[in-house]
Amino acid sequence: MIDWSATFENVIDLLSYDPKSPMLFSSGLFWAIFLMFIPIYAFLKSNRTKMMIFVIIFSLYFYYKSSGFFLFLLVATSLIDWYLALLIEKNREQSARKCFVAISIVVSLSILAYFKYANFFLLNWTLIIGENFQPLDIVLPIGVSYYTFRSISYVVDVYRGKVKAATSWIDYLFFLSFFPALVAGPIVRADIFLPQLKENKAPSKSEIYAGLWLIILGVIKKSIIADYICQYNDLIFNSPTGYNGFETLMGVFGYTAQIYCDFSGYSDMAIGIALIMGFKLLPNFDFPYKSTSLTEFWRRWHISLSTWLRDYLYIPLGGNRKGTYRTYLNNFITMLLGGLWHGAAWKFIFWGGMHGAGLAVNKACRPFTSRFDGQKWFTVLSWVITMSTVSFLWIFFRADTWSDSWAIVKNVFTNFSIDYLVPFVKVRYIWVIMMLVIVITH
Repeated sequence: MIDWSATFENVIDLLSYDPKSPMLFSSGLFWAIFLMFIPIYAFLKSNRTKMMIFVIIFSLYFYYKSSGFFLFLLVATSLIDWYLALLIEKNREQSARKCFVAISIVVSLSILAYFKYANFFLLNWTLIIGENFQPLDIVLPIGVSYYTFRSISYVVDVYRGKVKAATSWIDYLFFLSFFPALVAGPIVRADIFLPQLKENKAPSKSEIYAGLWLIILGVIKKSIIADYICQYNDLIFNSPTGYNGFETLMGVFGYTAQIYCDFSGYSDMAIGIALIMGFKLLPNFDFPYKSTSLTEFWRRWHISLSTWLRDYLYIPLGGNRKGTYRTYLNNFITMLLGGLWHGAAWKFIFWGGMHGAGLAVNKACRPFTSRFDGQKWFTVLSWVITMSTVSFLWIFFRADTWSDSWAIVKNVFTNFSIDYLVPFVKVRYIWVIMMLVIVITH
């Protein structure tokens, strides 16, 4: 006999927030709920108001399953920035408009700084003054970096006159909480998304098929390839000196493939889900490992972030309008802060700073290297240098600590032997096959 009371309690537990198991697109629970969501959404699609309220409720529940009651922080952020954007648009005095923009940016960045960087800054401050560090008990809300950047871009675009301020708070909350892009991107721009929301166009059959294909592709990348090859990669990074140099190098290459499949797979699922719902999100990855320079790499990798950094940080710093050396400095600062955005640790700052330095070197060498454009040997050499640089820097992105990063680098260069190739392929043949799949598709 079924114990309905116990069954009900299990269902409630399953649907409640669990900090150890946040709901992401890779979870079976999400797809079970989404299969119930989509027919109701399709039924309400023609009524814009009802559709929006339904999606907002679902998005907030999705965020609750990911970050618990931090959903109220998301709602509060939406209220503050929606109101400030209206004040910016209605006010004619430039000083007042700038003041409202500043308030919005300060509030958004203060929230992000507290949750993401408070312990990092306190740790470094206590090291400077020589005191013991007692970390604050802070839980980082999932996705706060993404919706903070969306919020900042919206307010700045209203100030620039690039987008009209949303007259309805419901419209803006829909944009900010839109669940396909809520916790892991792509970073959605208001000037692209809000007109689609206003039009409320139903998806065509081709868009639905394309969306389903992207979802399938994303699941294969994320849940099959990335989740499998990470098992070996984790062994290497969890024990930086526990394996020989060849095995360690394979782990580095493995992580290079893993982070691409993981991140681009999740983006594919997000874009596919949005497309099924009738919304077009811009591509976030464009075969980045085909790049023959770091400049090209950042045009292909995490496109929504790289274009955000370009439009809201690099260009306001002066871009390439203030001379050659200032251009190099602006590139370096932009990537340095981009590294810090990824995580509160010096290894992320180093990762971003080295990419910034690499971009500067790339630009400085262009007058010389441009004469070889189109020559196959130069294309191959450029690709090898680019991929070597990218893979090397992924070590610092993935390793648990700064010392672990250098231990891995040292192990590759001092303990390497090609003799391990054949035994490695025999033991890790499935891992090798999946790596080859990634190479061939590129």
